[in-house]
Amino acid sequence: MPRRLSAKQLAPLRLSGFRLLFLSILGSSIGTFLAAIALAVDVKDRTNSGLWVGAVLVVEFLPAIFIGLTLGPLLDRVDRRSLMVGADLVRVAVFAALPFATSAGQIVALALVAGLATGFFRPAVYAGVPNLVPEEQLGAANALLQTVENISWAVGPVLGGLLTAAAGPHAAYWINAVSYLVSAVLVARIPSRLLQSGIALSRGHWTDVKDGVRTVFRSNALLAVLFGWGIASLGAGAVSVSEVFMAKDTLDAGDFGYGLLYGGIGTGLVLGSFSSSVVVDRLGAARAYGAALGLMAVGFGAAAVSPNIWVAAACCVVGGIGNGTAVVCNALLVQRGSRDEMRGRALTFVMSATYTLTGLSTVLAGAFIEEAGARWVWGGGAAVLVVAAVVGYVLARDATRAEVRPLRASTN
Repeated sequence: MPRRLSAKQLAPLRLSGFRLLFLSILGSSIGTFLAAIALAVDVKDRTNSGLWVGAVLVVEFLPAIFIGLTLGPLLDRVDRRSLMVGADLVRVAVFAALPFATSAGQIVALALVAGLATGFFRPAVYAGVPNLVPEEQLGAANALLQTVENISWAVGPVLGGLLTAAAGPHAAYWINAVSYLVSAVLVARIPSRLLQSGIALSRGHWTDVKDGVRTVFRSNALLAVLFGWGIASLGAGAVSVSEVFMAKDTLDAGDFGYGLLYGGIGTGLVLGSFSSSVVVDRLGAARAYGAALGLMAVGFGAAAVSPNIWVAAACCVVGGIGNGTAVVCNALLVQRGSRDEMRGRALTFVMSATYTLTGLSTVLAGAFIEEAGARWVWGGGAAVLVVAAVVGYVLARDATRAEVRPLRASTN
C-alpha cells in the first residue's frame, strides 16, 4: 500500500510540463526564502530599526493584495507562460541590483518590485496547474508544489542565515537572481497551451475585475476558501505574531524555544502538504478541509495550555499538519470551483482578502499580547480556527465543478 500511495502521489512528475514547473518552484522557492533572511539582516544592519525591517516584511505580501483587488484579470487576459517568465526576469533584475543598493529605502523599494512580480507568478502557477495534469492527479500536483514550498520555507531561512553570516547578504542576492533565471528558462520550455486553455476576452478592465468577484460569490467552493480560510487567517495570524512571546516569555525557553516552535510548524507543514492528496482521496475535499482546519485548532489550542516548550513544539507539529493540508485544499477548491478563463482573477481576489485578514489579525493580536499574554492569544486563535473549520466544511460540502455558473454574456 505505501508504494502504491507514493506512486500516485508522485504521478504528476511523469508529465513533462508539470515536471518543469515543479523544478522551477523548487529552485526559486529555496532562493526566495534564503534571500528573505538576507534582506532582513541587510536592512537591520544598515538602520537598526524595527520599522525598516517591518517594511521589508510587509512588501512581501502587500503587492498580492493590490494585484488581487485591481490587476487579477491580467492572469486570464495575458498568456500565463509569458507572465510567469516576465515575473521571473523582473526578479532576476531586482536581486542583481540589490548588491548595489546604497540605502535601506532602495532595498525596500526593490523588494516591493520583487513582491509585485511574485504576486503575479504564484497565482499564475496555481491557475495553470489544472491544465497541466489530469483531473484525477490535481490533488497530488497541488500537494507536490505546496510540499516543495514548505520544505523551502523550513530549509531556506536556515541556509540563508548561515550564508549571510559567512559571506554577507550580497551572496544570497546573487544566488537568488540565478535561481530565478533558471526558473524562467524552465517555465519557458512549457508549451503555453499547457498552462492556459485560451486567452480570456476582456469586457473592460473593471468589468473583468467585477466578473472575478462575482465568480467567487457564485461558487460554494470559492466561498469555502474566502470565508473558511479567511476566518482561519485571523486565528493563524494571532498565533504567528505571538509565537516568539509564547516561546521566550510564557514557556521561558529563549531563542532556542522560538526556533523549536517555528521548526515544529514547518515540519508539520511539510508532512501535511505531502499527505494531503491521500487525505482528500479518502475523505473528499469538504471533509478533508474541515478536518484540516479543525486539526489546526486542536494543535494550537493544545499548545496554548502546554506545560513546557517540548509539548508545545509537538502540538505545533500537529497544527502545522492541519495547516499544510488546508492550504492544498484551498488550491484544489479554487481550481475546481472556477473555469480557466476566470481562475486567475478569482484566485488573486481570494488571496488578497485572506492576506488582508492575516495582516489585520497580526496587528490586533500584537496589541493584546502584553495585556492578555501569549497563552490567551493562542487560545483565542484556536477558537477562531474552530469556527473556520465549521464554516469551511459547510460551504465546501456541496461544492462541485457543476455548480460553477457561466457569467451572463455582455450585450454591448
